[in-house]
Amino acid sequence: MKIYTLSDYLKKQYGKKIYKLSLESGCTCPNRDGRIGTGGCTFCSAGGSGEFAKSLKDIRSIDAQIAAARAMVDRKIPASIPASQRKYIAYFQSYTNTYGDTEYLYKLYNSVIQREDIVILSIGTRPDCIDAGKLAMLQKLNEIKPVWVELGLQTIHDRTAERIHRGYPTSVFTDCYRRLKEAGLTVIVHVILGLPGESREDMLSTVRFLSSLQPQIDGIKLQMLNILKGSELADEYKQHPFPQMTMEEYCDLVVECLKLLPEGTLVHRMTGDGPRNLLISPRWVTDKKRVINLLRLKIAHA
Repeated sequence: MKIYTLSDYLKKQYGKKIYKLSLESGCTCPNRDGRIGTGGCTFCSAGGSGEFAKSLKDIRSIDAQIAAARAMVDRKIPASIPASQRKYIAYFQSYTNTYGDTEYLYKLYNSVIQREDIVILSIGTRPDCIDAGKLAMLQKLNEIKPVWVELGLQTIHDRTAERIHRGYPTSVFTDCYRRLKEAGLTVIVHVILGLPGESREDMLSTVRFLSSLQPQIDGIKLQMLNILKGSELADEYKQHPFPQMTMEEYCDLVVECLKLLPEGTLVHRMTGDGPRNLLISPRWVTDKKRVINLLRLKIAHA
């Protein structure tokens, strides 16, 4: 089985390895500030609570963030590649990065996307936080350089969504997805495998649903559920432990998910590793190299 990875795409598109910079917009989340809820999704740790409570004035300048992120990432780049030739994806990952003042966000993202060292702007958000104004903003930015919108769906099953306090029904995702694609934007969907109460078939049906969307999804991120200290899920797991997949079971499931994807779907992530100091279970995700090697082996023989 052949899959189309993000690394493959970037090397083909830009002729070199492109690195990702993790940045912060200063946005919070409607599932944290009280509009929808205050605890966030149950799998979300409290590690970022001090950040989302800050005012935008307290967030250090975006140029300083980029400089710090580049300093960390550049350690992985061969010294033979001049700094002027190094290119990056600006990834706004934490919380909900379209949940804020539209004018402020446009100025922030425009200042980033105009930089010569940035080739792609990637914005993580929720489908219930993209109104007409935010959509117009994303369209305008997309005319400058590619804008990727990363939607945290996690599951199509509303019963699970209620259990994890996602805060919106799947119909909201479907509507948002349609509007984003009509606007010509690239959409990447996040899926968590192993959510409490979900069967193997439940998880596969989420991927089947995504595979049936028209136009087809541009990319997908798959991740094993991480139970993190400080999350509501951690308390639930402590009181009523639920089974979690072994590494072997997870890798087998990922291969089945990949088989369902339409040809040309970019696979942005097949596994993830939560912060070691926060991770309660499963501990095997911390050995990311081992997980990736097993996945590659299973994909090669699928």
